[in-house]
Amino acid sequence: MTPLIEVRDLSFQYEDGTRALDNVSFKLLPGETVAVLGANGSGKTTFVLHLNGTLRGEGSIQVCGTPLTKETLPLVRSKIGMVFQDSDEQLFMPTVLEDVTFGPLNMGLTQEEAIAKAKSALEKVGMSHALDKAPYHLSAGEKRRVALAGVLSMDPEILVLDEPNTFLDPPGLRNLLHLLRDLPQAKLIITHNTHFALAVANRAVFFEKGKLMADGEVVEIMQRYDWTYSPLPADDLRYSAQRRF
Repeated sequence: MTPLIEVRDLSFQYEDGTRALDNVSFKLLPGETVAVLGANGSGKTTFVLHLNGTLRGEGSIQVCGTPLTKETLPLVRSKIGMVFQDSDEQLFMPTVLEDVTFGPLNMGLTQEEAIAKAKSALEKVGMSHALDKAPYHLSAGEKRRVALAGVLSMDPEILVLDEPNTFLDPPGLRNLLHLLRDLPQAKLIITHNTHFALAVANRAVFFEKGKLMADGEVVEIMQRYDWTYSPLPADDLRYSAQRRF
């Protein structure tokens, strides 16, 4: 099976001399959901920011069979949809519909086509009722769904989510879990919440000091690194983890 993402020997050093990535190699296959685990500063976010060319280090990256270069950057970015940790970074238009329409319009779609894409994406995430609402009036969970709709409206093949469970209460987190399970795209999910990782991912990787130290089943990675921290009570997600297995 041809990988959707193939990274080989990726290294990156910040201007202050910090070596943030050290010979990282990784593959993402169609249909996979991979949890990206590791401490703050271990290289997780630096790694995913290389996948759409926001950062450029040494090594090679292929996305959907296309080598990532300056020339192929627009094509690669159309394949990868990124949802940031803080949804407010992605929501900036006066209404939800305008926000989700923004991406398709910038891809060259007509106003009518862009609105149709936006409405379809909002329906997928359960936010059709909020078309005319101002994003800043939404709850944290609703903002997360609208930010995800903005990405889905551009039909990416891969989703990258940075701490998608941040600021969510238990109902919002359960809704997000159901939504992510139903989406067909391959996914990379950065999270500290191992109960969330168990519930949504079928594989995990572990970063430490810029190195990708381990790649395997979520439970095995958790046990190997004693990585069991969760910011929410275990009971809130236990039923989801049980359902996942």
